[in-house]
This record gives sequence, C-alpha cells and structure tokens, in this order.
Amino acid sequence: MEDVFRLLDGLFAPEADRWTADAADWWDGFYADRTKPVPFFAAKPDENLVSYLERGLVTPGRALDLGCGPGRNALHLAAAGFEVDAVDLSPAAIDWARDRAREAGAEIGFRCGDAFDPAGTGPRGPYDLVHDSGCFHHLPPHRRVSHLALLDRVLVPGGHFSLTCFAAGAMGSELDDADFYRQSRLHGGLAYAPDGLRRIFSDLEVVELRRMRDEPPRSPCFGEPFLWTALFRRPASTP
Repeated sequence: MEDVFRLLDGLFAPEADRWTADAADWWDGFYADRTKPVPFFAAKPDENLVSYLERGLVTPGRALDLGCGPGRNALHLAAAGFEVDAVDLSPAAIDWARDRAREAGAEIGFRCGDAFDPAGTGPRGPYDLVHDSGCFHHLPPHRRVSHLALLDRVLVPGGHFSLTCFAAGAMGSELDDADFYRQSRLHGGLAYAPDGLRRIFSDLEVVELRRMRDEPPRSPCFGEPFLWTALFRRPASTP
C-alpha cells in the first residue's frame, strides 16, 4: 500500500508537497521568521481545544499534537495536565516549540518527522487525545487513508480526536478529488464540508462539529471563522 501511496504522491508537482518528509524545507522557510504576522504563530491554543477542556469533554491523559508547528497547543495540553507528544515535519518549527517549552518549564516529547510513517518511526501511542490543527487539510485525498490508519494505531478505545481544518465556502480549494491529481496541485489546502468530515471519519462518533469562533486579537485563544472544528470519539471496545 505504501508503494501505491508514494506513486500517488509523485503525481503532484514537487512544490505542491506539504505532507512528506521532502516538504520539511518548505515548512522551515515558512517558520524561519518568527516575527511574521501569521495568526497561528502567536502562543495561543485553539479556542475549541480550550473549550473541550473547560467543559470536561476531554480529560487529561496522553495526548498527541499532530503537525504541532511552534507548539502552541502542545503547551496548553501540558499545562492542563496531559503527557504530551508533538510531531512536525519542520526542524525549524520543532526548534521554536522546544524554545517555548523551555521558557514555560514544560515537559513535552517533541519529534521531527513524518507522523504517518508506518515503518516504526511514527508516534507509538496509545493516546487518549489526538489533536490535529491544520495538518489534515494539507493532505492529498489518498493520504486520508494514512491519517485514518494513524488514528486506528494510536487512539485508545474511548479516546478523542480533535480536528481543525479549512471550511468549504470560506477557505481552501473545493475541487473534486480527481482534479487535484489532474492539476498536480493542492491549491493551498483542501476545504471540507461537515458531511464530508462525517463520512471520512465515519468510524468515529461525532461529539461536536462547528465553525471555529472568531477570537479578537487580544483573546488568549486562537480562533478564525474560516475553519471547522470537530471533536470525535472512538467507540469503546465491546466485551
């Protein structure tokens, strides 16, 4: 299967790659200037993640921050009592996240690499929570299978998957899946509708699915209304 996935990966122009280890240089360039006015460069957790914790929808345990960037959500989870692992393709992002963790005195297991690599180098789990803020919408259609396989490997029965991704009609490309391969581009990321997310993650139970709240600049949380937020639960094992 991985041979087929790599073949499909190769149908995209090299500069379109945002999801394999070869994309590390692109992401390093993106994160090189820490002063850029990029909203999610600020050390603020996602407002939906904060809300899940405040309402008791998720409780402390082991957590994986998938595509962690500069570590803003990993830091919040650690402060809330989670044992956190965090992974990203970009060495520059991981260096920045480690700097923030040192400043905060947080113990977080940061790792630079491909979270979807099934060859034994990816996250091991088990995890009670997997949080994906902005990783999923940069995957081409065939790599959704890799994402689902990761959740199947590492998420405990009864565990939660938290997702933030581009919302159709607000941000991202709404082409048919086949057109991404025909054009060899992802056009900045894929947009999703609620029914599409429910279909892709149909093996999980929907706890909450809504648009992200628009958080003002002075808010302690990150929030942009062009994103969907979703909390899914893996069904508990039956006797």
